[in-house]
Amino acid sequence: MTSIFDQYEQASQVSQRPITVSDQMTSSGYINMQLEDNTPMFSKQKMNFNPSDLITHVAVSSDYLVLAMANGKLFRLDLKMPDQHEEIQFTKSVQPNSKLTSIFLDPLGHHLLLAFAARNKDGSPELVYLHRKNNKLKSVSKSRNYEVTEVGWNYENKSTTTTGPILLGTSQGHILEMELEAESDKMFAASQQYWRQIFDIGKGADTPITGIQFHRVNNTSKYFIFVTTPTRLYQFIGHAMISDEKPSLQSIFHSYLTTPETGFQEIPSTLKYSKLQFYFDKNSNPKTFAWLTEPGIFYGQLDPTSQQNSNSLFTQSELINYPSQKDGKEKTPLSFVLTEFHALLMYSDRVKAVSLLNQELVYEDRYSEIHGKLKNIVKDPARRTIWAVTDKAVFRYKVNKEERNVWRIYSDKEQFDLAKEYCQNNPAFIDIINVKQADLLFAKGDYEKSAEVFAETQSSFETICLKFLEVDQINALKVYLGKRLEALNDDDKTLISMIVIWLTELYLSQLGSLRRSGKEDSQEYLQIQSDFEVLLLQPKVVQCMQHVKSVVYDLMSSHGDKQNLIKLTVINEDYENVVAQHIYKKSFLEALNMLQSLKKPELFYQFTPVLMEETPKNTVDALIAQGPRLSPSKLLPAFLSCENDEKHASEIARYLEFMVQNYNVKDKAIHNYLLTLYVESDKPALMRYLARQGQDVTMVNYDVHYALRLCRENGLSEACVTLSALLGLWEAALELALSVDITLAKSVAAMPDDAGTQKRLWLGVAEHIITKNQDIKEAMALLEECSLIKIEDILPFFSDLTTIDHFSEPICQSLEEYNNQIEELKVEMEDATKSAECVRNEIQSFRNRSVLVSVADVCRVCDIALLLRPFYLFPCAHRFHTDCLLAHIQPALPPARRNKLADLQRQLAVLSNIELSTVTSSGLPLREVLRNEIDDIVASECVLCGEHMISCIDKPFIADEDWDRVMKEWE
Repeated sequence: MTSIFDQYEQASQVSQRPITVSDQMTSSGYINMQLEDNTPMFSKQKMNFNPSDLITHVAVSSDYLVLAMANGKLFRLDLKMPDQHEEIQFTKSVQPNSKLTSIFLDPLGHHLLLAFAARNKDGSPELVYLHRKNNKLKSVSKSRNYEVTEVGWNYENKSTTTTGPILLGTSQGHILEMELEAESDKMFAASQQYWRQIFDIGKGADTPITGIQFHRVNNTSKYFIFVTTPTRLYQFIGHAMISDEKPSLQSIFHSYLTTPETGFQEIPSTLKYSKLQFYFDKNSNPKTFAWLTEPGIFYGQLDPTSQQNSNSLFTQSELINYPSQKDGKEKTPLSFVLTEFHALLMYSDRVKAVSLLNQELVYEDRYSEIHGKLKNIVKDPARRTIWAVTDKAVFRYKVNKEERNVWRIYSDKEQFDLAKEYCQNNPAFIDIINVKQADLLFAKGDYEKSAEVFAETQSSFETICLKFLEVDQINALKVYLGKRLEALNDDDKTLISMIVIWLTELYLSQLGSLRRSGKEDSQEYLQIQSDFEVLLLQPKVVQCMQHVKSVVYDLMSSHGDKQNLIKLTVINEDYENVVAQHIYKKSFLEALNMLQSLKKPELFYQFTPVLMEETPKNTVDALIAQGPRLSPSKLLPAFLSCENDEKHASEIARYLEFMVQNYNVKDKAIHNYLLTLYVESDKPALMRYLARQGQDVTMVNYDVHYALRLCRENGLSEACVTLSALLGLWEAALELALSVDITLAKSVAAMPDDAGTQKRLWLGVAEHIITKNQDIKEAMALLEECSLIKIEDILPFFSDLTTIDHFSEPICQSLEEYNNQIEELKVEMEDATKSAECVRNEIQSFRNRSVLVSVADVCRVCDIALLLRPFYLFPCAHRFHTDCLLAHIQPALPPARRNKLADLQRQLAVLSNIELSTVTSSGLPLREVLRNEIDDIVASECVLCGEHMISCIDKPFIADEDWDRVMKEWE
């Protein structure tokens, strides 16, 4: 049951009323409602243990609490086991004239230092060490002459037996570096690894050190050190000497020993004390610092890496004033702790929380006199818990969502990015921030940036549009509409259509205004045009255009913007409409230019008949420019529909020639039409075309019979000769050629590949020459042109009155050739007779030849005695068993012979003796016939020195299936 006293304690805790969202909700997109958590930001709880005497000092770290009491005892408690505590007498371990001034506990909660000062001149200062697992205090022997006022612990130390390198600050301004190690209980003094004075901050004057902190910079060898006195904040940075993963901090101060004045921040104060606190982020890196002074708390962001100012290790520093005291009590707090966004200030009878962002008082807690005066307020550096200690009690403070109003504070300070970072992704908060930011940008005249932010809010669409229209900010309005368009879903078709049409009208108005003022080539015009093109290419706009394109076309037409109209038709693939408009206005060149820019073959096929009729040359130029993208066969109807005059025919022929020569068009209809044009209008071009097509009837691309009929109808004799020869009508071609030109006739006679046909044609030419002209010289010249005809072939064509004297030389030459041929035949007959004689002698020698087979002879395949089984003996002396030779030769036989051999062997095995003894038509038994056929297949040649061995030259010595076995044998 809650006591009356506890109820009074709870009532004494005063928190500022949280500001609700509805207080400043300016956006219409959200319902005004209470969204804040009304739970107090700071709450206090009294710990349920009672020390044996008044508390004088406190230290806490890693859930380990140490209290020093007025009776000279230490109260130690592991907060994880609150029912187990111990008290240790510490006055017996120090001089009688000493008094306890401070206690210091390392971040791990294992190493405790007690600082003592002399009560009078007879006493001396002293430093005592106590380990968490030990009950005996040990004096630090070299500390007799130093009154320690502050300890800078090593936050990187993870050892529970040693402190690692630490820094001590004294009342004289000395900075000492030392390391302590917990050893055996038998040792009276604490084991010191080393002890050295490394700096004198007072330069000989007694300047008490009130705070000291050192930390590593980003896992490098660089360290920074903060040291405070009642009036100054000193900063040191430098590289430490690392030995055994432990830094030696003395080297950091080397550069400062020679400088006349060390860098510091000074704030005048009449107080004898000050206090230094650091706040650490989630990664245990120091983020901010605060220094308690008489005028206020000096607060700043730590940034030792930037070093923009070599004399400062922090940025965004400011002096936070203390809240005013209504009762006229002390203004300067006695102590404080630092959280992420607040500072908890401790006075003698109360604790106040001040926002670090706007310096407002957010919490006040008054303490009753029954607990005594507040002694100290401390923060556990490891667990981040906050503890306040009075003379008689210990209290724990709980921090609950202290960042809840940070977004609003940053928003009021116009730091909108930070405000959004701390609004916890609450859409209502984000909307408030965006509205405030957009209004501020609008007031400053940054309209386009304001439009971008307004587009992210839930503010009324009409209201925002009117804001920009009232100040005539069309560009900002376009930005706003564009951003809203991007944010819309595809289902919002009506709103999308409205925005697209509105944006189109705005762009067209701007472009039209610039064109009318002669600024069509200006950078402003080009930029607006570029932005408009980007808009038209957006997927949402392209999809919307399918439904509103008629409206947009009318808009563009009303503004006279043909360029964008064409571009839009390209995007919408609605090309037919614009091309038809150009043709209707008789702007044929513009229609052709558009067709070329669109590069759509279907539109060429559609509009070529009209364009070809009106402007054939330009149309053919456009068709040629398209190259293989157009099919000439699909353009034939357009060509056939044109007037059959020279102007159109020549242009059509020019296009067809281009396609045939450059793209190897082989369509027979194209070639027939081209040939028709040649026949009707260009005879030399016809002959060149026929020559290019060649003399192979299977390779030409036109219909030869159609071409021959067409040429006959038009009386083109030379073309008819060529076509008749192509069809193999040699006599008709020769007869027609003789009527045209004797040279043409000779070329026809030389065409056939068959010598007989060629000779017959040449005789026809000779007969024509002799019977017509009776020219002996021309007839003799014909004999030289064709080697197939002789003098005796043409003699019948001469008249009986022609004397032989004119032919003496050709006749003698012919007789001499016959004589040479006879001599060559005689030599060939003699060689044939000698060869036949040699063959007869060789056959006779084989008939009389014999070979001796001995018992020791073996088969060349199996190396077994030859006489054990039937065998084959070859003239080359190679010997094989019949079955071995069959097995060896069978895989190398062709499939047909292999099948034949198998069939013969099957017949020998299956047929009975009676059937095998049957005499065949050759006079031999069937058995002998079968065996002879088998011998012809198997023993036609020796397998070791015949063609079989040559064909096996690429066969490996070791078969694939035997490779592994042979390799193992060789191993």
